[in-house]
Amino acid sequence: MRFVLSTVHEDAPVRIVGGKHAGRDLTSPKDFRVRPTAEHVRAGIMGMVGDFKDARVLDLFAGTGALGLEAMSRGAKAADFVETRPSSLHALKANIGLLRMSDRTRVFKRDALPYAENLPANSYDIAFVDPPYESKMLDRVIARWLAVPFARILVAEHASTHVLPKGNQTQSFDETVVTIYRAVRPTTAP
Repeated sequence: MRFVLSTVHEDAPVRIVGGKHAGRDLTSPKDFRVRPTAEHVRAGIMGMVGDFKDARVLDLFAGTGALGLEAMSRGAKAADFVETRPSSLHALKANIGLLRMSDRTRVFKRDALPYAENLPANSYDIAFVDPPYESKMLDRVIARWLAVPFARILVAEHASTHVLPKGNQTQSFDETVVTIYRAVRPTTAP
């Protein structure tokens, strides 16, 4: 969920960019504080992450669920969405129903930060985190992930002015930056 004014025309539909549901419109709340991840940013994120086949996905601060639903359209097997704002929850549930993904998704009406702080290591394959821009919640989620990597891949979307710990991959999209962190898999002795 974003708490900045949208740069997208308010009547412009939010759509799934790729995969099985490419081109399908998503519902978005009529709340100027909520701005779903722009299509070109989502396309960039999906390309940066790569393979979603059979992935277990977490979408923290889910908003409309565009990131998690995009991953499912591209082959993820299941997604959990964490959101508290009623208008976003309504849109999220409508989007899940529209794409007929209810059997592979769970929606948690909880604060994303305590949810993430209580996850054990390796709970998910991919986690998306996109709290309000300039929020310190992002720093806390990343600190938790660095201590206990609750997903193999953590994708953080943030404002270009928000400096984060160095990730494995970073890409700028105008005012938005995506930083990806990848957990180091322990090596096994021969």
